Amino acid sequence: MQFGVFSVGDVTVDPTNGREPTERERIKAMVAIALKAEEVGLDVFATGEHHNPPFVPSSPTTMLGYVAAKTERLLLSTATTLITTNDPVKIAEDYAMLQHLADGRVDLMMGRGNTGPVYPWFGQDIRNGIPLTIENYDLLRRLWREDVVNWQGKFRTPLQSFTSTPRPLDGVPPFVWHGSIRSPEVAEQAAYYGDGFFANHIFWPKEHTQRMVGLYRERFAHYGHGSADQAIVGLGGQVFMRRNSQDAVREFRPYFDNAPVYGHGPSLEDFSSQTPLTVGSPQQVIDRTLTFREYVGDYQRQLFLVDHAGLPLKTVLEQLDMLGEEVVPVLRREFAVGRPAHVPDAPTHASLVAAADGSTADSTADADSAAPASV
Repeated sequence: MQFGVFSVGDVTVDPTNGREPTERERIKAMVAIALKAEEVGLDVFATGEHHNPPFVPSSPTTMLGYVAAKTERLLLSTATTLITTNDPVKIAEDYAMLQHLADGRVDLMMGRGNTGPVYPWFGQDIRNGIPLTIENYDLLRRLWREDVVNWQGKFRTPLQSFTSTPRPLDGVPPFVWHGSIRSPEVAEQAAYYGDGFFANHIFWPKEHTQRMVGLYRERFAHYGHGSADQAIVGLGGQVFMRRNSQDAVREFRPYFDNAPVYGHGPSLEDFSSQTPLTVGSPQQVIDRTLTFREYVGDYQRQLFLVDHAGLPLKTVLEQLDMLGEEVVPVLRREFAVGRPAHVPDAPTHASLVAAADGSTADSTADADSAAPASV
C-alpha cells in the first residue's frame, strides 16, 4: 500500500490566536509538508486545486514541479485536478511535462469540483459537470495515447492533426485516479477505463463509502479489467493526534469548530462517530484506519488530511512525525496480513512501463474508443 497526505491548501485564521497566514506562508507551508512527508517515509504528497478564496493551490503543476526538484522518492499527485474547467489539452501537456521533470513520480486525481462559481470563471456551466467530465477525460486519454489527434466534441473547439507535447514519459501516461465524494457517475467512469477510484472518505459515513467503492469494484469487473478485488482503490481520511487522546480532542476542538467546511455545524464528537475523522492517540488512528478494509476490501492508497482549518505548521509537522514513526509502519505491516497475492499494488510509472513492455495489448484499449454510455 501507499501512504501519504493530501492538502486542500486553505488559508484559515488560527482560532486560538486570531492570526491568519499570508498566502505566501501557506504556499511555503504546503511545500514544507511535502518535504517532511518524504523525510518521515511517506509515499505520496497530493495537492488540491482551487481557484477561489480561502484556498491557494490554483496551479498544482507549479507546486509539484518545485517539490519534485527537492525530493527524490516522493510520489507527487493531486487531490483534485479539475477535469471540468481545465482544458484537456493543457492538462495533457502540463502533466506530461511534470512527468518528465519528476522522472515519472507523478499521477493525478481527476474530479469535477464542487464549487459552483468556479465554472463560469472558466467559461463553463456547473449543470454540464458530468457531460464535461466524460467528454474532457475521453479527449485527455486520446491526447496521451495518440500521437496525432483529430477530435470534435461539444464543449471545446475541434482538433485537427494535433499533437500534444511533450509526449508522456516512456510513452506511458500518468496513472489516473478518479476522485469523488458523492457522484456514482465518477465511480462508473473510473471502472469503465480501468483507472483508479479514490473515495474522499471525509464527510460521509462509512456506509456511503462502502456503496461507492462497491459500485466501482462491481463495474470494474463488469468491464473486464479483472476481478472486483483487483480494482484500484484509494481512500482519504482525516486525523489529529497527540500522545494522550484527551489532549488531542482538547487541542483540535477549536480548529474543528471553526473549520471553513464543517465549522459551526455538528459537534466534534458527532462528526467523529459518523465519519472517519479520528482525533486521538496514534494507536486510535491505527485501530480506526485498519477498520477501513472491513468495508472497502484490500485497497492500494491511503491519504490523510492533516493541515487544514488554521493548524500551525509546527503542529502539522508534528502530526507527520507521528504518522511516519508510529502509525504508518504499523499500518503497512497489518494491511499486508492476509492480503491476497492477486490483489495488485498501486500503479507506479515503473510498473506501468513494465506492463506496457510486457504486452502489446492494452487492457483498456477497447474502452478508449468511446466514453461510457451509462455514465
